[in-house]
Amino acid sequence: MYLEFGTIKLWLRADDEGITHIDFIEAPLQDAKLTKMASQHLTLAKEELTAFFNGTIVSFTVPLHITEGTVFQRKVWQALQTIPYGEIRNYQEIAILADSPKAQRAVGQANRKNPIPIIIPCHRVIGKNGKLVGYSGNSPEGIAIKNQLLSLERSTHK
Repeated sequence: MYLEFGTIKLWLRADDEGITHIDFIEAPLQDAKLTKMASQHLTLAKEELTAFFNGTIVSFTVPLHITEGTVFQRKVWQALQTIPYGEIRNYQEIAILADSPKAQRAVGQANRKNPIPIIIPCHRVIGKNGKLVGYSGNSPEGIAIKNQLLSLERSTHK
């Protein structure tokens, strides 16, 4: 499923258990023969992402089905989900939450491989110096998306 929110373009994929991927770069769309459950997950994700970008929700209920990642990466992705809407953490804080206090760089790599960004809010992680770093390979486009997401959350989080 393809969604567009201003300059942010998203490609979503799901299976019977939940959302499996959100991509910022064009990804192959799923078969038109989606199961009823996968279609329902995509529909709910579309509704919730639309509400998120409209500033009317701050958390997601759509089921997620993470089908990849190492044990460490999964710990990082779980830690990311504890960051409250409108707040930020640095890479070291996430490393500590993932039980690997010296693994800040590895946290950055786990964020880069996050299969479900926005819903698993890797955009809420910034450099220890307060700079926006490490989104979508540190590309200018990725940093712009991260800035947009953080600005959205700051403007609606009061």
